[in-house]
Amino acid sequence: MTPLFITESGENVHCDLCPNNCKIKNGSFGACGVRGNKGGKGIIPFYGFVSAFAIDPIEKKPLYHFKPGSKILSLGFAGCNLRCPFCQNWHISQNTDINGKQMQPGEIISAALEHDSPSIAYTYSEPLVHAEFILDCMTLAHKHGIANVLVTNGCINKKAASAILKFTDAANVDLKCFSAETYKNCLGYGNSKNNLQAVLDFIKLCHEMGVHLEVTTLVVPDLNNSEAELSSIADFIAGLDKDIPWHLTAYHPDYRWNAPPTDPSFLKHMAKEAGKKLRRVHTGNI
Repeated sequence: MTPLFITESGENVHCDLCPNNCKIKNGSFGACGVRGNKGGKGIIPFYGFVSAFAIDPIEKKPLYHFKPGSKILSLGFAGCNLRCPFCQNWHISQNTDINGKQMQPGEIISAALEHDSPSIAYTYSEPLVHAEFILDCMTLAHKHGIANVLVTNGCINKKAASAILKFTDAANVDLKCFSAETYKNCLGYGNSKNNLQAVLDFIKLCHEMGVHLEVTTLVVPDLNNSEAELSSIADFIAGLDKDIPWHLTAYHPDYRWNAPPTDPSFLKHMAKEAGKKLRRVHTGNI
């Protein structure tokens, strides 16, 4: 993969990983909290830092149509390039001062083999901000016949996305809403107008590259729980392929969002409506 850090004048470093396009000052980190600058050079001190390690049913990712019934080794990390105020994993996504341990790619693959896991999921917090590490893991996993699964917000620039998706067998992409303004002003850091488009482009690229693709939308009151917005998401997915599974998932109050939990009847209603456009619609968390 082409290096994602570009040194600029005045010892600033430009990170080209995602639409935030952070210009990182010496001694600082970008929006994600894990990609930094030391002495005018890009650094990744959280390379191999694993905050969560579990053997899960693959349906928990959620992936319902990729190796159903199998187990999967799941890895969580630290940091995220979005700041969703309703984040369900905010303890690790919005912090870097957390418990964990450094692991080398070989240790990850050995653990998958030891647990007889046919797949590895890069999940829980945002894996793509650790692009270099997951790419090293993915490359080694394929050499051992192990499938790679991304559970991601999909907010990444095309150059890095293309490199990672070459080694990705399945992905569940979190399409949080269908509003560029919401992505910019509520979910992002306010310095990019392109977050929604980046996610849509990532989903399209997954489909074009033959990655098994499923999409999840957490239905959050006072954010995206309108029939019009959810119908727009269904239309977008159907425009790619009516067989792409869509998971409509119920939210519960967490982190900084205190709206009441998603109404299960509304979720079921929207699933029924989406079923007129898509062949595989699932509800979750209810």
